[in-house]
Amino acid sequence: MSQMNSDEAAVADVLVRYQNALNSSSVDDALKLYAPDGVFMAQNRPSSVGSKEVHTAYAQIFQTITLDVQFEVAEIKQLSDQWILARTNSHGVSKVNATGDRTREGNQELFLFQKIDSDWKIARYCFSTTNPPSPGS
Repeated sequence: MSQMNSDEAAVADVLVRYQNALNSSSVDDALKLYAPDGVFMAQNRPSSVGSKEVHTAYAQIFQTITLDVQFEVAEIKQLSDQWILARTNSHGVSKVNATGDRTREGNQELFLFQKIDSDWKIARYCFSTTNPPSPGS
């Protein structure tokens, strides 16, 4: 990846904090990284729009699974003074909390960050699996 400017480096730091929030199943830590009108678009779920819906979505996800994932930044590109696009890939495992079953995680992610005051916040986030389909699906 090419040299990052200071805003892009700040977004890279937010991505690390987001990874840590996921791995610690912290709804509050994840929510702190979002813009108030942020949108979370998880695979196989309707979009969650705004703080209340984003909070509910993460609470449901963390109640269902525990993640242990690592993000790899593919690109961070500043679009303007107020907007940055980030593309990542992640891998690791998820544990189904009800059964203890573990499955391999593999996703590609797209983030749109917005500068609010002096902080970079997740304005839009979506992901999709890079794992092959399960037999019979």
